[in-house]
Amino acid sequence: MSQITFTEYEKSAFVDKIKNYFENELSQEIGQFDAEFLLEFFSNEIGKYYYNKGLQDAQDIFKERVENITDAIYELEEPTEFSGK
Repeated sequence: MSQITFTEYEKSAFVDKIKNYFENELSQEIGQFDAEFLLEFFSNEIGKYYYNKGLQDAQDIFKERVENITDAIYELEEPTEFSGK
């Protein structure tokens, strides 16, 4: 997996989401540094699983589209003594 980088604006938004989650869902305050550290931890340790799942989902969509194209081409095929139609 190549290194995924985010802009400072994106990182700031993610950190704000983490801080808000801790405050609203866990009734705990988390500092800027801790939220950034947590974001980095999840990115490094768990991000690759989300990345791989995204790639698998994209591959599944691609396979489905190729099958649809293959079926459409097969439907266009004219019967001959060699085609089995």
